[in-house]
Amino acid sequence: MPMKKHLVTALALLSFAVCGGAGLVFSSSEERGSQTASDKTDVKTQDSEQKGAKKMKKQTAGRDNLGELAPKFAELNDDVLFGEVWSREKELSPRDRSMITIAALFSAGQYPQLKAHLTIGKEHGVTKAEAVEIITQLAFYCGWPKAWSTFPLIQEVYGDDEETELPPGVPSGLSAFPVGKPNDAYAQYFIGRSYLAPLTTAQIPTFNVTFEPGCRNNWHIHHADKGGGQMLICVSGRGWYQEWGKEPRELHPGDVVNIPANVKHWHGAAADSWFQHLAQEIPGENASAEWCEPVDDETYGKLE
Repeated sequence: MPMKKHLVTALALLSFAVCGGAGLVFSSSEERGSQTASDKTDVKTQDSEQKGAKKMKKQTAGRDNLGELAPKFAELNDDVLFGEVWSREKELSPRDRSMITIAALFSAGQYPQLKAHLTIGKEHGVTKAEAVEIITQLAFYCGWPKAWSTFPLIQEVYGDDEETELPPGVPSGLSAFPVGKPNDAYAQYFIGRSYLAPLTTAQIPTFNVTFEPGCRNNWHIHHADKGGGQMLICVSGRGWYQEWGKEPRELHPGDVVNIPANVKHWHGAAADSWFQHLAQEIPGENASAEWCEPVDDETYGKLE
């Protein structure tokens, strides 16, 4: 975290040096007009940045808003900024890009776009507390009055009903079910971060399991002499399920997976999507779980 704070601060100062003064050459009316058009562009891009659940789709907001007035600018906005830069999720996650963009717009005092990117940042998993912390730190470097102007925007975007219990980095609104807490008890059997929320232990124990992009559990077996097994009900994002010796199955919200007892299998998120499923432990005689080897990167990397 300290390294990330240093990075955000450094980029904000760079933006302040490069962009902060540039804003002075615009008249107030020109600046407002430019910000308003660009603000609309940023707001429209939110529809395809679905809270970390899917890859960014091709953007058309530039062409929709500025296609006739500034066609080249619209092309650069849609095809280069969002099509080539924001989409490079392997190099830098959407969440980190949002934090950097928030810092840059804050340092430049571009408040209409800042509000739009606070909204996008929220969808990418930047929490209210993190947004406040970014502005608090940068106030010392970029200006105290700017912080006073930004905190009301944070309050407007996040409101008073922010899910304060949501772990840092987890997008809000993945589904109607709670994310729960980090799945520390079983972390040794997972690659990547997962979260566990017990929903009920009566009748059929049911848990909501949340996987970050690329997270999956090890191969494992639900043993039972009679009955037993597990049922998965997919509720958010895109994921995978595979039984030993069989082809992997792609999972989407609404899919149901019936896992018989004594069958070796694994399940988890797609590489580019957060994923949630409800896991129901089917009662059985002498039921137990056996954890096996991880799903290696080579095998997982072949999934599309």
